[in-house]
Amino acid sequence: MIALHRLGHQAEEFHLNQDLIVTVEASPDTVITLTTGTKIVVAEPVGRVVEKVSLYRAAILARAIERYPRVIEVLSELTEVGPAADG
Repeated sequence: MIALHRLGHQAEEFHLNQDLIVTVEASPDTVITLTTGTKIVVAEPVGRVVEKVSLYRAAILARAIERYPRVIEVLSELTEVGPAADG
């Protein structure tokens, strides 16, 4: 989850499940639309919200790779392009 602040309530931090985010728009305030259709206006600018989501996802991947070092090898094998099939 990422920590954000509702517009007008900067002293009160809340945590948002970043997997629920559909869009983040500046209009001019930052509006986050969730998969449920709920819209949340936050104090952070769009770029900061995007950065927080990216950093959170990168941290998850880094922990997975640290915990399961073979994951890169397996992913490489899964994404290798083999010879074209004769049709």
